Amino acid sequence: MAVLIKQRRVIADSWQPLDPASGCWLQVQEDGLLPEFPADGDLLVPLALWRARGDDLLQRRGRVGLRLGPGDDPAAIAASLERFALIAVDFPKFGDGRGYSIARLLRERYGYKGELRAVGEVARDHLHAMAQCGFDAFQLRAGEDPQEALKAFGDFSEHYQATTAQPQPLFRRRRA
Repeated sequence: MAVLIKQRRVIADSWQPLDPASGCWLQVQEDGLLPEFPADGDLLVPLALWRARGDDLLQRRGRVGLRLGPGDDPAAIAASLERFALIAVDFPKFGDGRGYSIARLLRERYGYKGELRAVGEVARDHLHAMAQCGFDAFQLRAGEDPQEALKAFGDFSEHYQATTAQPQPLFRRRRA
């Protein structure tokens, strides 16, 4: 099980992922229909399952979270963001930075206020920058030491540029 850091604390994850990357994928039945999913509990689903069964997911007991891949456009779900208690953004490779842009769009352009979680190849080296883009939860990749990873949030004391966490660039903060 992957380690989860939320609000700068190591915690247990209560969400049940239903996607290929987690190994918990709901297989399509012989008749071409998706099988039933659990009637309660918090489910984290990929965008394709949300598009196919969104109304059914909302009828169950429990919260619904959405997993976005690096090629998914957050504009496609902008009108329904309030339905998701969690949005997880996948980083499939260490050097793939598209998730940073997705996070900033969700927070700044679309005003998403819920939990924004980085998943996939999430390492200590990325945590500080991810937090500046709006992520508040991080599912570390296998082998990462969570206590060491927590230190990443203190690596830098100041930022020159504007970020989601600090919307004013340094020159404006100094002038004020």
